[in-house]
Amino acid sequence: MSGRVHSQALKLMIVHQLATGERRPAQVCREHNLAPSVVSRWQKDYQMHGDAAFASKREAEPSAEAKIAELERFCGQLAMENALLKKALGMLPLSNGMQ
Repeated sequence: MSGRVHSQALKLMIVHQLATGERRPAQVCREHNLAPSVVSRWQKDYQMHGDAAFASKREAEPSAEAKIAELERFCGQLAMENALLKKALGMLPLSNGMQ
C-alpha cells in the first residue's frame, strides 16, 4: 500500500472520465500510476454516493462553531422549559401533609 492521498477533484475527474467513456480504466491507471482496484473502488463509491463519496471527513462533520451554536440553542431551550416548569410548579396548591 502506497499511502498516497488523492484529492477529491482528481477522483471526481477520473470517475467522470470513466463514466463518459472519455478514458478507459487501463488508461487512467497508467496516466495516474493507480492500481486498478483503486479505480474500481472509486467507481463503486461514486455509483453509490455520487459527488459526496469523496468528501473528506472534515467536510462531512459540522464545524466547531456549528456545534457550539447548536448546543447554545439547546441550552436556551432547556432554560425556557425550566422557567416554565418552575412557574407551573408555583401555581400548584401547596400541601404540607396536614389536612
